Amino acid sequence: MARTYGDAVAALNTLQTNAAAIDAAAKADPANSVRLMPEMIQWCRWAGYEPADFDNFRPIHIAGTKGKGSTSAFISSILAQYTPSPSQPKPLFNKIGLYTSPHLRFVRERIRINNEPLPEELFAKYFWETWDKLEESARAQGKPTDKTAKPSYFRFLTLMAFHTYIREKVDTAIIECGIGGEYDCTNVIPNPSVTGITSLGIDHVQLLGNTIEEIAWHKAGIMKEGAPAYTVPQPPAAQDVLDSRAVEKSVHLSTVQNNPLLQNIQLGLSAPFQHSNASLAIVLAAKLLQSLSYPLPSLFPSNLPPEFIRGLEQVRWPGRCEVRRETGIAWHLDSAHTLESIHLAASWFASEALPPSPSSPPQPQQDILQPPPPSPTDNTKTPPRILLFNQQTRDASSLARALFSTLSTTLSTPHPFTHAVFCTNLTFKESGYRPDLISINTDQAKVQALGVQRGLRDAWRELDGECVVEVKGSIEEAVGWVRGIAGTEGGGGKGGGRGEEVKCLVTGSLHLVGGFLEVFEGG
Repeated sequence: MARTYGDAVAALNTLQTNAAAIDAAAKADPANSVRLMPEMIQWCRWAGYEPADFDNFRPIHIAGTKGKGSTSAFISSILAQYTPSPSQPKPLFNKIGLYTSPHLRFVRERIRINNEPLPEELFAKYFWETWDKLEESARAQGKPTDKTAKPSYFRFLTLMAFHTYIREKVDTAIIECGIGGEYDCTNVIPNPSVTGITSLGIDHVQLLGNTIEEIAWHKAGIMKEGAPAYTVPQPPAAQDVLDSRAVEKSVHLSTVQNNPLLQNIQLGLSAPFQHSNASLAIVLAAKLLQSLSYPLPSLFPSNLPPEFIRGLEQVRWPGRCEVRRETGIAWHLDSAHTLESIHLAASWFASEALPPSPSSPPQPQQDILQPPPPSPTDNTKTPPRILLFNQQTRDASSLARALFSTLSTTLSTPHPFTHAVFCTNLTFKESGYRPDLISINTDQAKVQALGVQRGLRDAWRELDGECVVEVKGSIEEAVGWVRGIAGTEGGGGKGGGRGEEVKCLVTGSLHLVGGFLEVFEGG
């Protein structure tokens, strides 16, 4: 068997769970979840580790519904300022690990060291070491060495990441939960240095429950006795559960308010809602440093250390509140897969791309699921504003309606977009997905039938009969359609020939945003 990065990705893809299995798991008895952690511990042992071995990389464990990836990125960027560099002649650390999911373009993005994705050669090295060790363990027990000798996709990557961080001798690693917390495979960590829970909302209801209380119970599962725990302001019902679970686990849980010092810092992730994530990251990074007896004031009442400021300013998290530009088009990228996150993405797009006039009167707050009443806005005078959207595995129409309502209210117009295109997550029309972006967790027959996209088209036309709406089978075709509207396809023109920059919001599935970047970067 060949042992290249491409071979590793191909082998990894065989561990994906298909749509039918995911559906069956969602319908299974929730009591089955209690088996997940003993199973993960067994996989660790097959790979040659006891959970206590993971104390070696001083894990910082992060759970939450919204903002856990951004918070993890902020922490990593802050701590990376204490690694060797011209501005850090006496470094405290050599290597900082960061494990997140899912990835945008390359699976190796999930396993980072000093904020850089694992290089292809190192990914292949540690992938095959993990793969071989599992097969050796199966063989030693007289069991087959086929797919049954490996855990599922995310579990395997978690094992591989922990193996990588031990072999690479990282000083500390920020570990983002996959789904939930209590039964998430990352929760095999027995002794985190500190834990953090970001903003909670309704998501993954098939696995975590339909209420905010049930979801909070799962997220609180990462708290461990002996490790300080922090969260951000939560809905009262969620906070009550977190507090109860903290008492149950003999953990001191503190709530982190927005740090006022951030008002004077240009965050690398600039959306206003990122202040909550950055504030939590500041405290978690500080707690890690203090656990190593590094002298830091606990609450930074008057200023932040220069390393923290640089880390907050220099953080980069592609596909989240990110703007990419080409001739004539500003592409605004932000994945959003819950009602809360779609509201935040819409608010960010409005504030960053199309700020309302300072003289405009404040608009009344409305239910994000209900469109505002029409106002006398002349849509013909609106500069080109385009939506590129997909959400294949959740209630896509509800998310689209929430997006419409938030932008209509924020921009004071019943026509937030002049054009909208709904596509699948298929990257290229002819060649399909690049190997890193292949996903079998959706019904491919349904994807090819474009049922979700046609439903989105019909829902959007009901909301705004003046918007030009299109359906495309791939991200490549959708991007080409937007460029055609802008008059830039093939490198000509700008702004549909009217001179202004066309603004396009790319949102919904993270797989859509990742596929967009693949197309944008030229494949």
